[in-house]
Amino acid sequence: METQRPLERRRLVRGNPYSLDDFQKKYGLDDAMAENLFLRFGPSSIELDLLMAAKRRSPSFSELTNDFPIKTRRNFRGQSRRQKLG
Repeated sequence: METQRPLERRRLVRGNPYSLDDFQKKYGLDDAMAENLFLRFGPSSIELDLLMAAKRRSPSFSELTNDFPIKTRRNFRGQSRRQKLG
């Protein structure tokens, strides 16, 4: 697969550079998505791998707060309820 737009790289390439075909095959991307990301982020394997890792998994709010201690607290009716402290 050849890119339609010219590749102008302003930053240094970090890691071994990917070819567009290699990048597309590794992550199972369609032609348009692979070309778009490749042109925006360049051929740097380190940057593209980090980008794809971030796109695959974004932490949810509950995952971010799992480590907060839980305290039992009583509401105005005297009923206890669990509450995360933060």
